[in-house]
Amino acid sequence: MTLLTRRLLLAGATAAGTTLAAPGLIRPAAARVTTLTVASLLGDDKPETKVWLKIRDLVEAKLPGEFRFNIVKNGALGGEKQVAEGARLGSIQAGLSTVSSLSGWVPELQILDLPFLFRDADHVRRTVEGDIGADLAAKLAAQNFAVGGFINYGARHLLAKEPTTRPEQLKGKTIRVIQSPLHTKLWSAFGCTPVGIPITETYNALSTGVADAMDLTKSAYAGFKLYEVVPYLTETGHIWASGVIFYAQSFWSGLSDAQKMVFTEATREGAAAFNALIVADEARSVEEAKAHGGAVLKPENLAAWQQGAQGVWQDFAGIVGGPEKIKAVQAA
Repeated sequence: MTLLTRRLLLAGATAAGTTLAAPGLIRPAAARVTTLTVASLLGDDKPETKVWLKIRDLVEAKLPGEFRFNIVKNGALGGEKQVAEGARLGSIQAGLSTVSSLSGWVPELQILDLPFLFRDADHVRRTVEGDIGADLAAKLAAQNFAVGGFINYGARHLLAKEPTTRPEQLKGKTIRVIQSPLHTKLWSAFGCTPVGIPITETYNALSTGVADAMDLTKSAYAGFKLYEVVPYLTETGHIWASGVIFYAQSFWSGLSDAQKMVFTEATREGAAAFNALIVADEARSVEEAKAHGGAVLKPENLAAWQQGAQGVWQDFAGIVGGPEKIKAVQAA
């Protein structure tokens, strides 16, 4: 149960009494239509856009004619940080983001980014659906992000211009990183020079030699056609890329309790659909990359990669809640 769901249960019970005459349908009191500008980094064929089409349809089914979703695709509104800033300013009403890009506002989110902490997607799901997820959602709400649900983009893997299967092969390389202190620390530990570059500018940075490597999920690897500039994907799986579906607080606070209940349920269903879409899209993305000359490699000596990342746990323990909290997540 999400934070928004818990807050709305009592209010929803009252609202439900007004809709018994027409189950499943909440009719608007007036013909006013509210437009949401929604940001998507990728195109129609990717989960980042498909999730909003699903949420849109679910909302329309319950609140016909009340909302129009203006879904702006292919990163036209900027990268994740630009979109988040737009939401805080009220110019963008909704979007998706990795927790990495929101950690500047809520540093505690970085517990979900600790390298080699999570075993698999189910381990991540149990964590974000429990007390840790609820606490992080509350902290995001305090920063004007109303969280509708957590999502999983899949594991992040190393992408490089040359075959790179051992950590020492990274020494002296320049690596594009998410604009996050944790990611900067991680790749510095492997002897790289990290450069924070928005994802929408990464292709050009790699093609012009500004960066030699980066890390990303398999789905986004194909979505941004990065196999054209970093053809080697090494399956390090070092970080599970958690994210959130969020609404601008300025938009959310203008909804009635009944509307909030509809959006909360639609977003919950959308998040589940997104996670399933990502799994299927990863397989398609790998095949697409291979068809265009990309290669998928296995890391040599995974223990060496894990050992190199351990300093991140120590450096960020005090920020994310302490060593005991990390251990609790690890054991979950």
